[in-house]
Amino acid sequence: MAGAKSNGRRQPSLAQLRAFAAVAEHLHFRDAAAAIGMSQPALSGAVSALEEVLGVTLLERTTRKVLLSPAGERLAVRAKAVLEEVGALMEEAEAVRAPFTGVLRLGVIPTVAPYLLPTVLRLVHDRYPHLDLQVHEEQTANLLDGLTSGRLDLLLLAVPLGVAGVVELPLFDEDFVLVTPLDHGLGGREGIPREALRELNLLLLDEGHCLRDQALDICREAGRKDAPVTTTAAGLSTLVQLVAGGLGVTLLPRTALKVETTRSNQLLTGCFADPAPTRRVALAMRAGAARGAEYEELAEALREALRPLPVRVLGPDV
Repeated sequence: MAGAKSNGRRQPSLAQLRAFAAVAEHLHFRDAAAAIGMSQPALSGAVSALEEVLGVTLLERTTRKVLLSPAGERLAVRAKAVLEEVGALMEEAEAVRAPFTGVLRLGVIPTVAPYLLPTVLRLVHDRYPHLDLQVHEEQTANLLDGLTSGRLDLLLLAVPLGVAGVVELPLFDEDFVLVTPLDHGLGGREGIPREALRELNLLLLDEGHCLRDQALDICREAGRKDAPVTTTAAGLSTLVQLVAGGLGVTLLPRTALKVETTRSNQLLTGCFADPAPTRRVALAMRAGAARGAEYEELAEALREALRPLPVRVLGPDV
């Protein structure tokens, strides 16, 4: 077929563009034909057909040599660019077909990123060296918007989300612990009843952090009726420093303890009686995601990699 049709107009075929680009490079029909594995008559016919489709003369043919016409000089650059883009398209398609290659845009909430990313990055580096992992740290609402709009591919965050069209791949559950100043009565204690939260001056993260909402839910479950909002912080590091300064107490997930509490010698931790308040962390993907099988495999690999952390790893069917 000489060329495809679009809006009633014939368009050049890739074979015609390859033939012309080869002639433009070699300025010799025999050499050009050998370079692209085409017979010389077929190559000559393809270039002639391209000239017919475009309505311009591309070559000046003589008995001894081939020259590009002025139009051919200009269009040879375009033809080469088109062929390079087609080649890039084929390479990208091959990368998509191959698992764990290409770009993976991972969104992570701030109360997970500092504590789990070292494990995630090590896993990807060691097991998936051809995966181009791009990390975006944002609050839950922004991450979900990015996932549903296609800006992000996969999320690492606290669940449940309860969002239609989003599939959760549970990774682990972890307990919350109470972080107090040195002189606090509950500092260092085991078996703290949840009801103790009714009277505590609890410091919270700012609005928009899911950990704030989880802390408030825990307080409500403990029977607290007011929202303990006297002082807030933008991140867990600041929150812990406020506790060290004696402004109150806070709740931290166990994965954050090692990083956050070693920055000050003015802190103690207390553990709740069973069942302790917990949070669940999962990967989340769009329902029907083209790379869904890869994400499920990544979730399973992450579960194994996270076992050394102070968490309870979950099975995929939880």
